[in-house]
Amino acid sequence: MSTVKDTKVKSTHYHYDAIVIGSGPGGEGAAMKLAKGGLRVAIVEKYKDIGGGCTHWGTIPSKALRHSVSQLIELKNNPLFLNNYPQNKTFTFKDVLSHTQSVIAKQVSMRSGFYNRNNCSIYFGGATFVDKHTVLITKSDGTAETITAKDIIIATGSRPYRPENIDFTAANIYDSDTILALDHHPQHIVIYGAGVVGCEYASIFRGLGVKTDLINTRDRLLSFLDAEMSDALSYHFRNSGMILRHDEEYEKVENTAQGVVLHFKSGKKMKADCLLYANGRTGNTDKLTLENVALKPDARGQLKVNEHYQTEVDNIYAIGDVIGYPSLASAAYDQGRIAAHFILTREGKKKLIKDIPTGIYTIPEISSVGRTEQMLTQQKIPYEVGRARFKDLARSQILGSEVGSLKILFHRETKEILGIHCFGERAAEIIHIGQAIMEQTGKANTIEYFVKTTFNYPTMAEAYRVAALNGLNRLF
Repeated sequence: MSTVKDTKVKSTHYHYDAIVIGSGPGGEGAAMKLAKGGLRVAIVEKYKDIGGGCTHWGTIPSKALRHSVSQLIELKNNPLFLNNYPQNKTFTFKDVLSHTQSVIAKQVSMRSGFYNRNNCSIYFGGATFVDKHTVLITKSDGTAETITAKDIIIATGSRPYRPENIDFTAANIYDSDTILALDHHPQHIVIYGAGVVGCEYASIFRGLGVKTDLINTRDRLLSFLDAEMSDALSYHFRNSGMILRHDEEYEKVENTAQGVVLHFKSGKKMKADCLLYANGRTGNTDKLTLENVALKPDARGQLKVNEHYQTEVDNIYAIGDVIGYPSLASAAYDQGRIAAHFILTREGKKKLIKDIPTGIYTIPEISSVGRTEQMLTQQKIPYEVGRARFKDLARSQILGSEVGSLKILFHRETKEILGIHCFGERAAEIIHIGQAIMEQTGKANTIEYFVKTTFNYPTMAEAYRVAALNGLNRLF
């Protein structure tokens, strides 16, 4: 990893002070920070609209889909509407996509305003490196132009991994990008890959009444989670009628006129109307001609960076999915701002927080921050558990969302909060209340905060008070 080098070249020799390649969360975070710091900034985006994969194919569309389906499930399960206002209409995948498109349009409009107000120049086209200060932009009409800058940030994101032995041109084989173009309602879908994306889409399709088979190449769902959360998700998936297959790998995928047949290495076979392949992602670095700047990504298209997000070329930075973990939109935005801060000040004081919260938008939701019970046991840390069951909360009963729980892990002696794990509706919102206390230093990080503080009633936040009392009552 290289050290910082002062090139002694004035920025006026370049078209811009900085070029940001990619307008997803990471690119936006970097561009806004740089522009507000007084630099001349150019954004290069290969798609026709800004926002990146997060806005157009990933985070925003999948979460908007999930919300629509979740509301449909609540409507079907609410006795008031079920008995008095029977619903005869059956909603399809195409129906719920309409809401998704309206959200995307609003996001594009809002984010375009950010760039306009901050005087950022936007170039639409594919970016390739000519040298360490020069980028060639090839537009959709075939024309091209070059721009130069002192510093360049790669924020090109990632795309679904596509094995060569699967024909993704087939009409009934999709990845997590192309599934958004599904124009019919399948009766039966197989989802290969039970990571975050696979689990989220499994929830969506099962919620729409589609027969759903979820194939996991590992021995448990989302094994990075606290085991209790993973077990709860598995239970609710199976309880919804979903079929889960663990420790399976495909041998070949056969595309027929009647559907898709998966042949597994275990000897099993599975047939469905269509296949959603959601097993892994690849960094979007293969078309950047990185060889022109002596950078070489790894086999997954990812670049190595130092603590300032510098690559091995000191004026070229990389953030977001192209550097791997944690591959979260929220983290990418912060990485962009941290890299921009270093470009502006040459001070590396800003760092990504240690405990990054995860939000998994399955039905029900899962969110967590900090260590799991399994980690604490292995580390021989004396911890205790405080739990609140959603079915005991007045707010959950009012919402009709009684599935789920909040679990707080804390040190038996110091009462320091060590981890928080939440399963159920609004989990990704609830987690930040606990995170705020957990991030405090010294004695300010204590589970006793939740019993000394008055919470609005009835609210989901009350789960923290209930869980804290439950945990403290276990001490002796």
